Amino acid sequence: MSQPNTIETAVPARLDRLPWASWHWRIIIGLGTVWILDGLEVTIVGNIAPTLAEPGSGLAITTAQVTGVAAALYVAGACMGALFFGYLTDRFGRRKLFMITLAVYLAATAATGLSFAVWWFYLFRFFTGFGIGGEYAAINSAIDELIPRKFRGRVDLSINGSYWIGAAAGALISLAVLNAGFLASNIGWRVAFGFGVVLGLVILVVRRNVPESPRWLFIHGKDGQAERLVEGVEGEVADSTGKRLKNVDDQTIKVRQRETVGFFEIARTVFFTYPKRTVLGLSLFVGQAFLYNAITFGFATILATFFNVSSTATGYYYVVIALGNFLGAFLLGPLFDMIGRRIMISGTYIVSGVLLFGTAWLFDQGHLSATTMTACWTAVLFFASAGASSAYLTVSEVFPMETRAMAIAFFFAVGTALGGITGPLIFAGLTESGVVSDTVTAFTIGAAIMTASGIVAAFLAVDAEQKSLEEIAEPLSVSDEPAKSDASRTTPPGGGRST
Repeated sequence: MSQPNTIETAVPARLDRLPWASWHWRIIIGLGTVWILDGLEVTIVGNIAPTLAEPGSGLAITTAQVTGVAAALYVAGACMGALFFGYLTDRFGRRKLFMITLAVYLAATAATGLSFAVWWFYLFRFFTGFGIGGEYAAINSAIDELIPRKFRGRVDLSINGSYWIGAAAGALISLAVLNAGFLASNIGWRVAFGFGVVLGLVILVVRRNVPESPRWLFIHGKDGQAERLVEGVEGEVADSTGKRLKNVDDQTIKVRQRETVGFFEIARTVFFTYPKRTVLGLSLFVGQAFLYNAITFGFATILATFFNVSSTATGYYYVVIALGNFLGAFLLGPLFDMIGRRIMISGTYIVSGVLLFGTAWLFDQGHLSATTMTACWTAVLFFASAGASSAYLTVSEVFPMETRAMAIAFFFAVGTALGGITGPLIFAGLTESGVVSDTVTAFTIGAAIMTASGIVAAFLAVDAEQKSLEEIAEPLSVSDEPAKSDASRTTPPGGGRST
């Protein structure tokens, strides 16, 4: 693009007015299933930690090294991958990057399953996280730009919550492959990683049919391609639903096309244009990162340490809390669109924090067993999972389109670095010590941070429900200049099927 053009387009309004159709399900399957992979990955590692530490596993590693050092390296990789691929996603497009990041994940996961030394295991835990972190930025931005505004909240939360479907599957896979009578101890955990590779390959094939974001296309000088893509989607949706589409010819925006957005402009937008939204995003990410990365992913160790649950049986308990997590995001998700972002985000964070305070007290008093501890955690995480998922939704929709992927990457990286890297290093020892008061301290810190994040959301959350992304945060490229000739458009801005 030699010289930037100013164009007028109705692409965002045309995407937002679409009724739900099979096309949207294909987007969800192609993009949203990555969270299943992430859940599978993290849960397998958490559940095989005691087995890896046993003699004969093939690795001279301790449980603390798996749930502490290796977990921290995985999260560090995710933070760096989010920043690296987030910038590339905004510059080169959502589609190119969500293919590349998945390929990185697959290669690193396969290499992890072939680990022959602790350093090798550490190295490829880092690169597995590197690929997953890139997925967060590319996938969240693509999903929110393709899903109609009235469904965006519930879809985003359900997709992020699908992490826990993978977590439940990972727990069940761990139970099967770690059974000493089924596979040798130095083979079973390697096979567990293999399941992640197989699932990732299937997703890679399905994802090839997911299109580029039309919003990204028209900003980057590919407005003709964006128009043709949206016209094709409109035709498919109209044919599959039998509905005539609302005319939105008058709902256009003018944008000055550009190839890149510099780091200075991104930083200025995040810190100076939207400072309150920045505080909100950091609060939400730090809160959920401490709760999940610091404590929840060490649940198997807590069961084994305090309740003498066998390392081969912790997966059964984990399946229960995983299902509670998914149901929370899935069942509460529609309320984020119906009742509103502010009350639901703050409410889910505060309620989960209060319930965790209660769990800490019951545990300290010796009133809990493995079963009742699991029940308490299920209740906590039913609300916490919806809150954690809303953190990704929030930072994806409250910053301008040109910075969307980088904003997701930034908040994920900073919030997770504070809660996800330091958390495991701090709390691994507390939950493994065998001292009740140490674990109570870990629970209490997690509860306090979640509650504080909820209070911040009560004051700063953006009422983004039922609004277009461009209404929530005006694109940086919006222009008052005259648009180029309408004759250059491939299709009318309302599409050929409007009435």
